[in-house]
Formats: sequence, structure tokens, C-alpha cells
Amino acid sequence: MTGGPAVAAPAPGRGPDEVTARRRFVTVSFLFWFPIGMSIATGVLLFTERGMGLAAIAGFYAAHSLTAAAMELPTGGLSDVIGRRPVLAIAGLLNLAAFTLIGLGAAGWAIALGMGLMGLARALSSGPAEAWYVDTVHAHGGPDADLRTGLARGSSATSAALALGTLLGGGLPWLLGLAPGLGEWLTDATGGLVIPLSVPALLGALVEVVFVLYVLSALTEPPRSRTGVRGVVGGVPAAIAAGLRLGARDALIRRILLTASAAGAALAAVELLTPGRAAALMGTAESGALVFAGLACAGFLCSALGSQLAPLVARFAGSSERAVLVSLGLVTLGLTLLGLTAHSMSALATTVAVTGYGLVYLGLGAAGPNENDLLHRRVDASGRATALSVQSLSLQLVAAGAGLGAGALPPGPLPWLLAATAVLAGALLWVRRAAPAKPLPDAAPRTETDGTAPVSAHP
Repeated sequence: MTGGPAVAAPAPGRGPDEVTARRRFVTVSFLFWFPIGMSIATGVLLFTERGMGLAAIAGFYAAHSLTAAAMELPTGGLSDVIGRRPVLAIAGLLNLAAFTLIGLGAAGWAIALGMGLMGLARALSSGPAEAWYVDTVHAHGGPDADLRTGLARGSSATSAALALGTLLGGGLPWLLGLAPGLGEWLTDATGGLVIPLSVPALLGALVEVVFVLYVLSALTEPPRSRTGVRGVVGGVPAAIAAGLRLGARDALIRRILLTASAAGAALAAVELLTPGRAAALMGTAESGALVFAGLACAGFLCSALGSQLAPLVARFAGSSERAVLVSLGLVTLGLTLLGLTAHSMSALATTVAVTGYGLVYLGLGAAGPNENDLLHRRVDASGRATALSVQSLSLQLVAAGAGLGAGALPPGPLPWLLAATAVLAGALLWVRRAAPAKPLPDAAPRTETDGTAPVSAHP
């Protein structure tokens, strides 16, 4: 993709080698998502303990998604203008503030502000780390260097961070409850600001300090031309405009964006509705948080497994495009199973629901690297972060609407089945092969691949 400001690429062979770049990308991916994982298991239940209803909680998540959606393109363009490292560092600082507000906030406005800041951090982080990795590998090994292995490992690191973080975040309130009077003492000593369910978010704030320090020290970049405020203001809109042209000029990228939208609907339903089902099954919020933590951990491990299997799925299916079709089929099946068991808490229904939950994450994990393999071969370095932001924008916008819809609908199969229908529609987009990409304007000619041959790509 062109249209953004020119970015000086390092000469081939300079900068971190491919193995070092892969290791740093994996580490950054883990550190960014680990604190988010710690807040997942307790998020909905924490807000409930603070006296918020399901509709208000859906509004908090909508604040996150809508903020991320509104800022995706500007922040993606910012990364293409001023560099990947400073934008990622800012994302970490925003998450530090967000986790502090969420952990300590008892008022709705504080929680909403924290979720909004987290959404802004999500927008800032959605492309720079991956763009840094791809740029670095291309600079060292050329445009045909293997990407898929590193991208899949980055996705696996993200899933592992979410799994470990969720397990730890869900277990901490339960452990605090085991010590007689410890939870009550913590609440009384802080005047109600800190309760057992808020401890994971506050620990997440500490991890963000480590993330920022690592980003500043490890993600070295080639020198860029000095850019003042006027250059940033002028360069970002150009990058945004180029990002918006992506879907218009390339049918394959349109499919990727629509698929991201379908994934947003699936994730909104799973993240909003599953914690309540776990709490209802166990009878208390703390026990429900522990059960959901274990379930979410298993789901993220399924996502990590799916990411690792993505190259194998592509070879088995015959192309990256067919691999996306197969993967989204698994997601549709998983959501359907969750919907069909929504009204039952029997052992059989619970087993089927857990299986469906795992299939959702397995399918999403396998789809991601193959989608991004195709995406990175349609765009160039000057707009790579913007392209990833457009993809994330599609996911966040639909996730916001789907979350509000799921919160407003009566509990039962309907929210799950609507999400399954959205994912099925996304899967059907991949039944036919996409046409070859149009030549990139103002770009040097290069050979395009459609993923049918062994290639290199990401999470």
C-alpha cells in the first residue's frame, strides 16, 4: 500500500537478524497481552460487584471498542509516520492508566474512562509490533524471507499470554478468598477502592511498566527523517486515505476486512456472555471467575494451537484462502454449540458448551496467520501498520455493535446463534478464490503470491 510518507528502509542485512527479530516480536506480543489476560477473567464480574448491570457493562465494552475503532486509522497512520517504537510505548502508558482506573474505579465514569483509554491503547498497538517485525525481516532477508513462522509464533505468544494471564487473574481473587478475612481486610483498608476482583487489574498496571521499558530498549528502528508536528499532521491523513482505499481496490483485502468483522461478532458474544454463564453455574462471582479463568485459559491455548497449526491447515486445504474457510467453519460450529446449550446446566450440556468454546478459539487462531499472510503480500512497508489498523477497525466496530446487541437481547440461544450466523457469512466469502491483486500504484513491480505455495507470514 502506498500513500503514506516515505519510510527509509535499512539496507538488506542490517538491523536485528530474523531470529532476533522473531524473539523480540514474540516477547513484545506476550508482554502486551499478559496484563490484558489478567483482567479478562474478572472484568465483567468486577463491574458487577461494583453495582453495574449487564447493559452498563456492555456499554463499557462498547466504549472500549468504539474508541479503538475511532482511533484505528489515525494511530496506524501515526505509526507509519513517526515509527513503531514510540507508538507502542505510548500504548503501554495508556494501558497503565487504564488498568489503574479499572482496578480502583467504583463509579461508572471511571470505569468507562479506563475502558476508553484501553481502547485507545488497543488502537495504537494493533499494527506497530507486527509491522516492525515484517519490516525488520524484509530488511534483513529480502521480500521473500519467511514471515509465516514468526507471525504464527507471535500469535501463539499472544494466546499464551492471554491464557496464563487469565488463569492468574481468575485465580488471585479465589486465593484471596481462601485466607480468612484477607479479602475483607483488603477492602476495609482501602476504603472499598481495592477488592479481591480488582487485584488482577492493578497487577496488570505493573506489568505495563515492564512492557514500556522493553519496547524502548529492544525494538530498534532505522533512522527516520526528522518529523515535526506539521509533518505528522500532514502525513497521517495521507496514510489514512491510503488505508481507506485498500478495500476499494482489492477484493481479497475486502474479504479480510469482512472476516475481521465476523470475528468481532464472535468475540463480543463470547467475552460478554461466558462469564455470566460460569458464575451462574458456580453460584458465586469469585468461583465463577475461577471457572471462567480456567475456561478462558483453555480457549487461549486452543487459539495458540490453532496459530501453530495455521501453516499445516494451509497446506492441507491447498491455500491460505481455503484455510480461512475451514477455520471459520470451526468457529461457526463452536458458536452454534454454545447457543444450543444456553438454557441447560447439565453435565452433558456443559461438556458440549466447553467443546464449542474451544472450537471458537481454535478456529480463530488458525484463521489469523493465514489472513495476515495474504494481507502482508498485498501491502508494502509504507502502509503496513495502517493496513493492520484497518483490519482491527473492522473487528472493533462490529464487536461494539454486537456487544451492545448481545447485552440487550434476552439470555438464551439467540445471541449465540446470531454471532454464528455472522461468522458463517464471513466463511462463505472464501468459497471462491480472489482475483490477483491490482498493481500497487507508485510501487516497484513485484511478484504476488496467493498463499498456495509455501510462503512466510503471521498471527
